[in-house]
Amino acid sequence: MAKKVLSGIQPSGSLTLGNYIGAIKNFVKLQQEHECFFMVVDLHAITVAQDPAALRENSQSVAALYLAAGIDPKISNVYMQSHVPQHAELGWILTTLTAMGELERMTQFKDKSSGKDSVGAGLFVYPSLMAADILVYNADLVPVGEDQKQHLELTRDLAGRFNHRFGDFFTIPAPYIPEVGARIMSLDDASKKMSKSNPNAGSYIALLDPPDVIRKKISRATTDSGREVVYDPANKPEISNLMSIYAECSGLSLQQIADQYEGQMYGGFKKNLGEVLVATLEPLQQRYHEIRSSGMLDDILAQGAERARSVASQTLTEVKERMGFLPYR
Repeated sequence: MAKKVLSGIQPSGSLTLGNYIGAIKNFVKLQQEHECFFMVVDLHAITVAQDPAALRENSQSVAALYLAAGIDPKISNVYMQSHVPQHAELGWILTTLTAMGELERMTQFKDKSSGKDSVGAGLFVYPSLMAADILVYNADLVPVGEDQKQHLELTRDLAGRFNHRFGDFFTIPAPYIPEVGARIMSLDDASKKMSKSNPNAGSYIALLDPPDVIRKKISRATTDSGREVVYDPANKPEISNLMSIYAECSGLSLQQIADQYEGQMYGGFKKNLGEVLVATLEPLQQRYHEIRSSGMLDDILAQGAERARSVASQTLTEVKERMGFLPYR
């Protein structure tokens, strides 16, 4: 029996090469063997202030990029998180099973609230909603980066807590962390993850960056002292990060790349890497623009949400019955 997979990306800015290599490429692979639910997590996005017009545009953009990258709506459920209200309802229920101390220990909350005079309650209870995203489908596998593992551990704890109190029901989800390509780092500082929230646009490759912008960003990417193209994350983190990107987009191994550029300086390597990225992203960008102009995106999202609601509503009905809520008729 196929396992259920759940994941999603926030529509809070331009998706980056890090999102593609670390997440979306793996979504495409996972859909071949599993029942997949891929959301655009717009409810999570509003834990920080969003411009309404930008939220609408970014939501459509993320959904279209999912499809352009190869997620097939015929075999995967692609939808907006807010179009499946069971997420929010189960999220509230799970906050009643979550201790404040657990939420206070969340690293992401500490990072995002640091130095701020006022923090929204939504940011604080974000992990309970994330748990609901997963448990409302009884997902078996959750593709997560290292920065989300703590949230998944809380999800596992909440599932176990519910099962202990109300009888075995929730599947205890397991993380899916690919060995390669799970963490692509910033172009200006390889100690930081590539992120669309970085105020320096030169620190990331956006999936919709034009070819000349891609080439320029790679040409200006930070490199280590020396000139050897060798994979050594401890001593040469910057060039190692660029080599990881090269390997992911070219299909070459890290050793093949090192052999190809043995005795050469960084300049030729970076120039070729720019061309590899352009060749990787141009077809995706073309498909993206075709999808956006075709008018089919709304129908795909509606169909995905309908299928997702069918599963989620059954889960929520069972949860509420076990907890003692009166049935709605």
